[in-house]
Amino acid sequence: MSALERPSRQGLLDRFGRQHTYLRVSVTDRCNYRCVYCMPEEGLDWMPRAELLTYEEIARIVGIFAQMGVRRVRLTGGEPTVRRDIGALVRAVAAVPGIVDVAMTTNGHTLAKQASMLAARGLDRVNVSLDSLDAARFAKLTRGGRLDLVLAGIDAARAAGLTPVKINMVVMKGENDDEVVAMARHFLPHAEDTILRYIEYMPFEARWHASTTAAEMRTRLAEIGPVEPVQDTLGGGPARYWRVGALRVGFIAPLTEHFCASCNRLRLLADGHLRTCLAHEDTPSLRDLVRSGATDASLAETIRAIVRGKPAGHEAETDGGRLFEGVMTGIGG
Repeated sequence: MSALERPSRQGLLDRFGRQHTYLRVSVTDRCNYRCVYCMPEEGLDWMPRAELLTYEEIARIVGIFAQMGVRRVRLTGGEPTVRRDIGALVRAVAAVPGIVDVAMTTNGHTLAKQASMLAARGLDRVNVSLDSLDAARFAKLTRGGRLDLVLAGIDAARAAGLTPVKINMVVMKGENDDEVVAMARHFLPHAEDTILRYIEYMPFEARWHASTTAAEMRTRLAEIGPVEPVQDTLGGGPARYWRVGALRVGFIAPLTEHFCASCNRLRLLADGHLRTCLAHEDTPSLRDLVRSGATDASLAETIRAIVRGKPAGHEAETDGGRLFEGVMTGIGG
């Protein structure tokens, strides 16, 4: 590990001793899809543009986080590629001293057109959401998305060197869980530069779907061959990795295989609010502090105070449990 990759001695520790080195930045709440588990069919009332952090504000805040030990940044949304000149933000974040990895989570709809540009601006990797390989079902789950464009985007990401490409599949019982094995078979030929990740659906607000557990998915994958755990955490995120043949397969299982005890993530929302946990939103807006003239030192102290108040974990459960506040499209996952 290089000196830059090590958390600083003044790192962002919470009261449980967790060190935070990973920042997710939602650049917009807008999205060109209407996925059934993310937002209502009619869409949402988007944040006024003036309420969004500017690229300059994001870069400044990322710089403060980097001084406190954050080393990895992921750009999310909404859909980050719908924000104008997203490449300019990629370039600005990649240039921040101390940031060693810049990634993006995208639905892939316009990735075929943007992959080369994003790589040239400093993007290292992409995660692409893909919940079905059936075009009609994909269109139903995304309410209008086009599977062909997403698959072309994945190919373009590989060609541009945005690898390993991570494919994220949210698995919902009775809706797409019958494709768990098919998804793995599809990406087995691309095992060298592709990682497949299965995500347990988490409940929020009133839009409930049934979850399929990570253990159930692994049982199904045994149809292909042995499903063997691997030690590589591949970036320190929430996934736990296994191998099916040559393909690395991750499971993000917040309901049945909690990873809260090792959580190293913070979430900066598009309006500047900092979420220490996906399911908690009671923090002040860093945007308001920036626009009121706060110094870097005072911003850093505010961030430290917020992180010290981070809860032990979320309270979502497979049956019942906590429904998330806020709207997923504005949180960035």
